Amino acid sequence: MEPLIQIRDLVKIYHLGEVEVQALGGVSLSIERSEFVAIMGASGSGKSTFMNILGFLDHPTSGEYLLDGRSGANLSRDELAEIRNQKIGFVFQGFNLLSRTSALENVQLPLIYGQILSKRRKEMAQQALSAVGLEGRAHHHPSQLSGGEQQRVAIARALVNRPSILLADEPTGNLDSKTSGEIMAIFQRLNGETGITIVMITHEQDIAAYGKRKILFRDGRLASDS
Repeated sequence: MEPLIQIRDLVKIYHLGEVEVQALGGVSLSIERSEFVAIMGASGSGKSTFMNILGFLDHPTSGEYLLDGRSGANLSRDELAEIRNQKIGFVFQGFNLLSRTSALENVQLPLIYGQILSKRRKEMAQQALSAVGLEGRAHHHPSQLSGGEQQRVAIARALVNRPSILLADEPTGNLDSKTSGEIMAIFQRLNGETGITIVMITHEQDIAAYGKRKILFRDGRLASDS
């Protein structure tokens, strides 16, 4: 079986006026299905650019990126949006929840774009909330939830479409150490029980230790992969 992610000689160059900034300088790697990968690196190392390309939020200048055997190189915006909706779940540091909307409604949002009927949307959202231990908080708004609970809602929203891969960008960055451990335990359990592939950016060694593989970026290149 081919790897879920295949990357060959990935280069990304940004043009800032007359200045060229190389964010990625020829990165090649594969990520297998069901892996839990932690990506680390200093600010400006290229890790965020790499994550944006994985999520089809940015295009490489050159090189090849295949997700589940499919390249996004020649796809339209609508086609890329469909891949993001069906194949990729996103979890960010800032939760990104709608403040005037309940947890259940927040989790349903990706399903609305998929044109799933209302009754089925609610069922799937309830299941996703149960998977992160929030079945009793479905009708609470973000202001009524703790930071850890808000991040659980964000994780449920990322999982509700049953994607192939979960991309997490500093998912514990706004949380205390105890809550961070609880969130990482959820990631570990989901990875072990459902086999979802997780790729996570973090600058914290203790958080990276939850992953099964650690990749270090330095100056736009892979410094280590262990």
